[in-house]
Amino acid sequence: MNSSMFTTKFSKDQINWFYALVVLFALFLGWGMLKGMVFLAGLPVVFFILLLMIYRLDSIIFLSVLITPLSLNLAQTSVGIGVSLPSEPLMFALFIIFWLKVFLDGGLDKRILKHPVTIIILLHLLWYTITSFTSSMPLVSFKSTLARYCYISVFYFMLLYLFSKKENISKFIWYYTIPLLLVIGYTILNHANADFSEEIAHTAMTPFYNDHTAYAAVLSFFIPVMIAFVVDKSRTKNIRIISGFVLAILITATILSYTRAAWVGLIAALCCYLVFILRLKSALIYSGFILLILLAFLFRTQITMQLESNEKVSSDDYAAHVQSIGNISSDDSNIERLNRWACALRMFADRPIFGFGPGTYMFKYGAYQKYSERSAISTNFSEGGGSHSEYLGPLSEQGFMAPLLFLGLIAAVAQSTSNYLKRTRNYSNVLLARGILLGLVTYWVHGVLNYFLDTEKASVPFWGFIAVLVALQIFDTDQKESKIGENSATQ
Repeated sequence: MNSSMFTTKFSKDQINWFYALVVLFALFLGWGMLKGMVFLAGLPVVFFILLLMIYRLDSIIFLSVLITPLSLNLAQTSVGIGVSLPSEPLMFALFIIFWLKVFLDGGLDKRILKHPVTIIILLHLLWYTITSFTSSMPLVSFKSTLARYCYISVFYFMLLYLFSKKENISKFIWYYTIPLLLVIGYTILNHANADFSEEIAHTAMTPFYNDHTAYAAVLSFFIPVMIAFVVDKSRTKNIRIISGFVLAILITATILSYTRAAWVGLIAALCCYLVFILRLKSALIYSGFILLILLAFLFRTQITMQLESNEKVSSDDYAAHVQSIGNISSDDSNIERLNRWACALRMFADRPIFGFGPGTYMFKYGAYQKYSERSAISTNFSEGGGSHSEYLGPLSEQGFMAPLLFLGLIAAVAQSTSNYLKRTRNYSNVLLARGILLGLVTYWVHGVLNYFLDTEKASVPFWGFIAVLVALQIFDTDQKESKIGENSATQ
């Protein structure tokens, strides 16, 4: 099974039947309009989408990518329903169609199933399912689990098949970036009308993104990729110039977002790029990471005292804004983040194995707050963000296995990509793989401070980027003799 599973060729008879159906549909629509049935005016769009789902499913997949940055979450409107339109209903339809196709075609491609990243993802979904059954709020958890199944099915598995054709990778990146540029223009215009104040930067992107941290996290994904496009001499001159222009816009928008976590993520990506340049061994990298954690633990008291002495707070002054990252004594944003983390750890202590259930943190954490740890912006129902951590949030909701599986996913993606970079002879693919991996690094680091994978805005680039890396490993034929999907730790 490959990308052809999403397209159907028409015979001459089928084309004639199609024209006949269009004529009949037009006559029915005209009759309905004459009878005053105005609601029928939307049927052509529905009819067109249904046809694409039957005959050009690949177009619908790319359409779902295209509309994601511009979709609106009804929970942030007077409607009050936690569904993003039009993206999520479309994703759900794709989810159903994809697994029907997989079932009828005899299952997933074995190369995909055997890949270590896929194995970790399937374990991730299995644990989501198990903890939904043990959840303290089953309906909430089943909804959260269904959303995770949809995101992974469409933007990992479906995209993997599409990415068997390399040109579809560039399409995916541009189909998300182009509407994102529209959101950036809208955001900067709102920001400019308020004299680029730090306070307005938090909400200038609404209603498209719920706050500046989610918006900046997505911007950061694409900065390393655009750099890869700019330096890739195999791409046309026009594409490289356009990529450079888009890169400048993304960097400017990230700076104006006043999102410290995104800035830290980009710095981390730069450090990882130096690892590529210096060709450091995996054993040295892992040892350094473990040593860093050990030193942080041993000197935790001194570090805490130093942070508590920092009195810089978030402001329009970029220097002070950066320094405020370490302020845990008077910066409300930082204090509240520590409060949410402490709640997550206490919830984990109560339910260490299965947790409270996927999606339940926002409903349960209020009872675990201590008055002495609350900030001026503390609430009991997760306004202004959830657990503020891609690691501690799942820890409280799904027990100890959730962050371990997420860390396992990171390790599998990083290690398998490192092995691939040694095998491939295609330098354009090397640049692309590096850019995609560094884009993921920005989010893995950002995820220490925020949690966005429960939204389609961040899930599309996150799972899509992982699909790009796995697709390169499986479908790139220009590699040295090596077993596809190998995940050797040898460097």
